[in-house]
Amino acid sequence: NINNMRKKATRLVRETQLNDIEEKFRDNFLLDFKIKRPFYLNHNHKDFYNQIRNKETNMVFVDGPAGSAKTYIAIYAALEELREEKVDKVIYIRSVIESAAKSLGSLPGEVDDKFLPYAMPLLEKVREITSDSTCTILKNRGMIEAIPVNFVRGLTFNNCVVIVDEAQNLTKGELTTILTRFGRKTKYIVCGDTHQSDINKSGFSEVYQKFSTVDCIENGISSFRFGNSEIVRSKILRYICKILGA
Repeated sequence: NINNMRKKATRLVRETQLNDIEEKFRDNFLLDFKIKRPFYLNHNHKDFYNQIRNKETNMVFVDGPAGSAKTYIAIYAALEELREEKVDKVIYIRSVIESAAKSLGSLPGEVDDKFLPYAMPLLEKVREITSDSTCTILKNRGMIEAIPVNFVRGLTFNNCVVIVDEAQNLTKGELTTILTRFGRKTKYIVCGDTHQSDINKSGFSEVYQKFSTVDCIENGISSFRFGNSEIVRSKILRYICKILGA
């Protein structure tokens, strides 16, 4: 019995030491969490970024063409909120495949693997803005998380930044489900492109319009619209969007 008690005491001491090391590592990691300077941003980009960072902001909508840095700025601002410990987590939500009505057909434990291709924009930009190692640590610690729209119902998002990407591929019902998950100390960033919907009944345009009012601004909800002048991915993409009217 005495030997068992000694072993138990030794085990508790080791667990306490490991917990202390873990806590110190976490604190040091947060202090060393580096964010690279962004590439060139124009006036509209900066207004969008500043609105996200405004402490009075609850929700921001942005409608813009491909390559206009919507997702990049959203993730950049969200990571700054995370680094400054204003939130505990960044949550990235988007539709599954081309249609948000499709189900992953996943069993528990398989969701992450099957959804990974659709979470790549988040992981790619986190790596671009921070580093490969930081992205891995944030993901492993659950500080960045990607969720398929099919798994949002019943959740409540507290103390986090929620990024809804490719919102044009969500129905009004799905957007309503996502937006009504709003909890305490949370910010939403809803990014979409009304010209690139892959579904027949996109709800993004209607929801965007409903939240583009003076009354919404007074409640911490803002809307932005990007055009071809905000396209930064490449010059040829700007030309392509101009020709296609996208």
